[in-house]
Amino acid sequence: MNMPQLQSAVKKLSRSDKFRLVQFILYELAEEESSALLKNGKEYPVWSPYNAHEAAETLLNELDKHRLTHDEK
Repeated sequence: MNMPQLQSAVKKLSRSDKFRLVQFILYELAEEESSALLKNGKEYPVWSPYNAHEAAETLLNELDKHRLTHDEK
């Protein structure tokens, strides 16, 4: 099917079918994009908050600062 035939076919679709077609096309594009970024069988590191003691300490310090500035008001 060439582009003019495709455009003609799309024009005949109902509004809801056009939205479904757009969703389908966007999904297909996203799949192509993600497959270009991630390779099958390759391992990728994922950060986890488990045992992230420095991050917890930083968060607690920021919460304490926030609490102190709001208590002064």
